[in-house]
Amino acid sequence: MLDEWFSALSILRCTRCGKTYDPNELNTVCPACKGVLYAEYDIEKVKERLTWDVIKSRPRTLGLWRYYELLPVRRRENVVSLGEGATPLLKAAGLGKALGLSNLYIKDESLNPTGTFKARGVAVALSKGIELGVRKFAMPSAGNAGAALAAYAAKAGVESVIYAPKSTPIAMITEIRAYGARLTLVEGSISDAARELSKREKDVFDITTMKEPYRVEGKKTMGFEIVEQLGRAPDVVIYPTGGGTGLLGIWKGMLELREAGLLKDESMPRMVAVQSTGCNPIVEAFRKGWEEVKPPSNPQTIAAGIRVPKPYADYLILKVLRESGGLALEVTDAEIIEAVKEMARFEGLLPCPEGAATLAGLKKMVNAGQIDKSEEVVLINTGSGLKYMDVFLRYGL
Repeated sequence: MLDEWFSALSILRCTRCGKTYDPNELNTVCPACKGVLYAEYDIEKVKERLTWDVIKSRPRTLGLWRYYELLPVRRRENVVSLGEGATPLLKAAGLGKALGLSNLYIKDESLNPTGTFKARGVAVALSKGIELGVRKFAMPSAGNAGAALAAYAAKAGVESVIYAPKSTPIAMITEIRAYGARLTLVEGSISDAARELSKREKDVFDITTMKEPYRVEGKKTMGFEIVEQLGRAPDVVIYPTGGGTGLLGIWKGMLELREAGLLKDESMPRMVAVQSTGCNPIVEAFRKGWEEVKPPSNPQTIAAGIRVPKPYADYLILKVLRESGGLALEVTDAEIIEAVKEMARFEGLLPCPEGAATLAGLKKMVNAGQIDKSEEVVLINTGSGLKYMDVFLRYGL
């Protein structure tokens, strides 16, 4: 199968003004309006090549690269892989019974390289960057994305530069340094890290969340896999939302499957964004009908990955929530810790705080009557709780 490698990548299009750009050149955001660029594919060519039988015939060891027609890397030799993707969709029977839900699932991203779903986006973005000649990558990170970038850069033999908050969990700081990245710790949140990176680093390619077109392409493969594993799209997807790349990716991936005839037209899920009460800009904007968020002045939460006061793609996140008939809701840190315990004790899965937040959010939806008991619901556990042991210990877990 590898000698048949083909990407149907066609153009990059700005999601705000609609201008198009050449994907054979290095791009970040739209030069005209600073909007997010999305990759578009020649769907007719995809239809000629791709069926579920073809996908299922490809070795599982390819991981997310089994869907290469709908990924942006044109040449197989430019792929940098550590085995990302192909994570399980677990039937959460114990939790489902406790909540009165008959079709509850957990997409367990903790089994990715470096222990989180960040491996998906970084693998694709770094591979495409290398294809376009980049040899020095940088990003601000709350921890897990930085660890993924450091690992994939080490695998590829290129440089990585990470700026992260001093409050980043110890396991992630240790991991980033172990892979050989140049790490700078700063006061404040990921937004402060981003500002410091942009001020201090001038000779790097910055792959900040949604400020380049390809991390979302890696994340969309979660949507591909969920549809492949269920045989359809679920009714509801609940996602812990910081920068929102995964939420946007899942939606984008399912739309592309629908265009390619691999998903029924009516089969699109309601997308639900869960945030912390200590950092809830998407929730506030969604409730007030805003098109963009107003960042909180002092963002705080146990869940480092969703402590993002101003997601760059805020307008896209809010659009997807509304178009899908979904919603945005907030949970407390105490509810997140309780959900960590429940997911561990009912399902034998130790989630990261962000993943546990989806369960806390689901409980609120059940109590509010916002979920039909027979609906198929997928929680996205974005990473392993093993990376948060110092955090859990502080909270008496």
